[in-house]
Amino acid sequence: MYEEYTRQALPSKNYRELLGSAICIFNSNNGFIIENILREDGCQKYTWRDLIDRVSGKLSDPIRETITAKAGPEIQKLFEDVIDKRNRIIHSFQITDKDGEQRLATKYKDGNQEVISESCLIDFIKLNERLSDKLHKFRGY
Repeated sequence: MYEEYTRQALPSKNYRELLGSAICIFNSNNGFIIENILREDGCQKYTWRDLIDRVSGKLSDPIRETITAKAGPEIQKLFEDVIDKRNRIIHSFQITDKDGEQRLATKYKDGNQEVISESCLIDFIKLNERLSDKLHKFRGY
């Protein structure tokens, strides 16, 4: 598929919509994690500027010291799973799939490749929804 703004081959509009939604939803949860860290940081060890400048994987210590200390490891583990899947999406490469459609794919260190299908993107969005629900419950509203 092509658009007026580029001659590059693109995935379908639906695929791009899911991809954009997945990225936005992850970014929202990343901010929600930071909000909860700051709310639980009684020593005021962290600042928004410090936390927002970190890549998501570097939030593990602040999460452990604040959220995990009060709620247990479930939120941190779920966030780590979300980060792993997000990294697969962000560090992917574009392919022409067997059906002739443009999609993203990821390659694991063992050499296996996996197409990032529409259902994979929906699963990622749902995983983020679970994280958001747990963060809302932790926050209390």
